[in-house]
Amino acid sequence: MPQGSSQQPKLAKQPKLPKRPHRVAVIVDEGTNPFEVGVATELFGLPRPELGLCGPLYEILVCTPAREVRMNHGFFTLTGAHGLDAVDSADTLVVPGRPDNVVPRGAAVLDAIRRTHARGGRVMSLCTGSFALAEAGLLDGRRATTHWMWADRFRTLHPRVRLEPDVLFVDDGDILTASGSAAALDLGLHVVRRDHGAEIANAVSRRLVFAAHRDGGQRQFVERPIPDVPDESLAPLLAWAQERLGEPLTVAGLATRAAVSPATLHRRFRAQLGTTPLAWLTGERVALACQLIERGEERLDVVAARCGLGTGANLRVRLRKETGLSPSAYRRRFGPAAGEAVMS
Repeated sequence: MPQGSSQQPKLAKQPKLPKRPHRVAVIVDEGTNPFEVGVATELFGLPRPELGLCGPLYEILVCTPAREVRMNHGFFTLTGAHGLDAVDSADTLVVPGRPDNVVPRGAAVLDAIRRTHARGGRVMSLCTGSFALAEAGLLDGRRATTHWMWADRFRTLHPRVRLEPDVLFVDDGDILTASGSAAALDLGLHVVRRDHGAEIANAVSRRLVFAAHRDGGQRQFVERPIPDVPDESLAPLLAWAQERLGEPLTVAGLATRAAVSPATLHRRFRAQLGTTPLAWLTGERVALACQLIERGEERLDVVAARCGLGTGANLRVRLRKETGLSPSAYRRRFGPAAGEAVMS
């Protein structure tokens, strides 16, 4: 993208970054999927000069149990990485998947995973990396997901895990799991949003040319049948609705706009997005509310009206469900004047 292009992401505020960037360690083991390693380095390792930040969002450490590690059946060899002892300085540990997920991980890798969790670090798995987390004993009694192709095998090996096989990712607080390699991008952007707010996450997604927000509850496997008509794309309808989130949009109204029945609209949303029209609309409205709060709007009723959520009470419920934070807490964490005015 040319320097000075009007398409460069523009932040309405400069966030206050910590003195030391959040440190992310990525464990690369024998057979690790290189695409997922690339996803982690793209999300957490690249500088973001286009955002005009005063420092990096993250610092990344690639860690291996041996000096030389062969990834993806030997197609790639990684050398010169940090040893597993570097994991002990990380705030977040990322464990990508392997195609041979039923082969036990080495004791050193499992110990590194356990140590990170025991000292309060955040642990993320990508695709079948959840097998390693389960093998380390982190997932017993907890919610998690994995790739749909391996769900039955996962249940057999780890019956104590509360597996959710049909979702993109699961955020269970200090442990997060993504269902597949592409869903690793969804989970990564979710983490950026959780750490730095909606506006920075949207800017990162634009650089990736990737959907800014797909909720973790959306389905993993989205059917794409051959259409009976030349074009059934939802893109024009989604763009139209995003420009009118503050208006009283309804599923029936969206169906009328698309010139289809509500039932047909539901089928298209399920097939193309893996979610329902109402869930998509609510998610877009909450995302807009987050941006308004980040840009300094302090009046809760104004935020609720402008994003189409109606009342402040409804906004509180939706925001807490989506981000785990109340409007006050969200503003204190991501607003332009942290610690000053507090939203009711």
